[in-house]
Amino acid sequence: MPDLQDLFDRSARAASASVYWTRRTARLMIGVPDYDTYVAHRRANHPDQPIMTYVEFFRERQQARYAVGKGRFRGCC
Repeated sequence: MPDLQDLFDRSARAASASVYWTRRTARLMIGVPDYDTYVAHRRANHPDQPIMTYVEFFRERQQARYAVGKGRFRGCC
């Protein structure tokens, strides 16, 4: 018979993974890129360059997506 604590730990890990992937999928569906993936990429490929804060990253991605910096609102399509 499986240990009750082991069963609880496996269930908790499964629930945590489900929440992680659900949030990540939802963000990608609405066009919000993953900050953690960005940080991992910068550390691995560009260790000598600074990493944006989450707020800076979010604003930069929104401006790039909607062309706000070009003086016009392009929309998503």
